[in-house]
Amino acid sequence: MRAAVLREYGEPLEISDVERPEPADDGAVVEVEACGVCRSDWHGWKGDWDWVDAKPPRGQILGHEPAGRVVEVGDDVERVEEGQRVAVPFNLSDGACQECRNGNSNVCENVVPLGFAEAAPGAFAEELHVPTADMNAVPLPDGVDPVDMAGLGCRFMTAFHGLAHRADLGAGDWVAVHGCGGVGLSAVHIANALGANVIAVDLIDEKLEKAEELGADETVNVNDTENVPEAVQALAGNGADVSVDALGVADTCRNSILSLGRKGQHVQIGLTTQEEQGMVAVPTDAMVMQEIEFIGSFGMQPTRYDEIFRMVERGRLNPSAVVSETIDLDAVPETIASMDDFQTVGIPVCNEFA
Repeated sequence: MRAAVLREYGEPLEISDVERPEPADDGAVVEVEACGVCRSDWHGWKGDWDWVDAKPPRGQILGHEPAGRVVEVGDDVERVEEGQRVAVPFNLSDGACQECRNGNSNVCENVVPLGFAEAAPGAFAEELHVPTADMNAVPLPDGVDPVDMAGLGCRFMTAFHGLAHRADLGAGDWVAVHGCGGVGLSAVHIANALGANVIAVDLIDEKLEKAEELGADETVNVNDTENVPEAVQALAGNGADVSVDALGVADTCRNSILSLGRKGQHVQIGLTTQEEQGMVAVPTDAMVMQEIEFIGSFGMQPTRYDEIFRMVERGRLNPSAVVSETIDLDAVPETIASMDDFQTVGIPVCNEFA
């Protein structure tokens, strides 16, 4: 089968013929019908994240936002069936550790990052193996388009978990979203659907215009203000109630924290680059004196995907609204490389693999 393979960091992915996967006893093979091209793929292609043991090895098939059709299951699989359409989370869990047993499979003690670990070849391929399929293959509602659901494995469910589960977000609260890439635009759309007033922050007008389409009430262009936190605070009155760093660089992290009012909550979704390597200086004293919370948010439990599905069914959420274009597998290497300049608006989705 054809797949996009990482041969050397920073060099174009190679479209290669590789062996088709075979299902483990507890696994399933999924024919990939769509896979989002996420900024996290760019991080892996660059060779980032060795500081959190998530740097993909050379020879890795990238891709971690898949939706597709189950074509084969292992002997021990009980709930997933051939022919089902499924989404697959990027943070694959074992279903057996204490966190999984307590309903926190998104922070599984033995998590395997799809497309980043040798044990979990990714979804820029015609077929994908899903380990512990009864836990990690999430059946999709009937009639949905796989392209629309491709982001559920990463950007969309990550933003949903951060705002709906991790933050204490109420209707009418002010939410600032710093960085309007795929996960940031998803956060804008979700915050709006949850009844918040949304301020989108970025330095590219086209991304801010897209944020307005998705429900942003106000926008801040970083290039047009000398002080981003002051601009956000002025728009929100006494500061944002919840602020999201959806990019993961030092400036967006600090700006997000300083945009908050008293008792505000900062939600960190973006992971850092080679420049920060996981370490960012934050305004500790201000956080103490204003009782500001710093909240990490990582993926989402597959057992809670139905919350998103119900909102989609009722027209309150539309994951496809963040999709910018569809591409074929041969275009994936160039699309990832183009993320060097942060110009991508929304999420490209690969939906042609053969």
